Amino acid sequence: MVNKQYGLPDNYKPTDLVYPDVRFTFKEKIEKRMMRSEAAKALEKMFAGAEEDGIYLAGVSAYRSQATQTTLYNRYVERDGEEKARTYSAVPGYSEHQTGLAIDVSGSDGKCAAESCFGGTKEAEWLAKHVGEYGFIIRYPEGKQDITGYKYEPWHIRYVGKDIAAYINEKDITLEEYYDAIPVSK
Repeated sequence: MVNKQYGLPDNYKPTDLVYPDVRFTFKEKIEKRMMRSEAAKALEKMFAGAEEDGIYLAGVSAYRSQATQTTLYNRYVERDGEEKARTYSAVPGYSEHQTGLAIDVSGSDGKCAAESCFGGTKEAEWLAKHVGEYGFIIRYPEGKQDITGYKYEPWHIRYVGKDIAAYINEKDITLEEYYDAIPVSK
């Protein structure tokens, strides 16, 4: 588990990163398209399942190195101040994206990618209903900010495997609650 209390080893990089064969909002084969192998396979199945239901998803941002997260985080702090930035961006070394198990998704048109307007879209509704079937959870659910430390992000999904995902989704809990981790404070 990675959150505001539990970080990764300095400059951690998974050894099994691959490029999932799914649509992204950009064409380049760059790091943010990569995921760990098991998560990538599950993502491919999920995107195919969505398409069977007439929902066309696209990846926005998956793996991020610690250096990339540092650049992003510093940009957000400069723009919004540190207190606000910490409500939606991880401090470097504490980002789920660095695990290779998390990805931000949007509709294939890329509208509302990683923005609050994604909530309520048919793509967001499909994800909320079906992610668990593929081993994913909505990592930062609505109404759980005091536990996760992050605002609601219907686009940020995390691979945890089918058994854990089924339990978390059925109980409507967070990963922190599943692992009985100390609730995150602001």
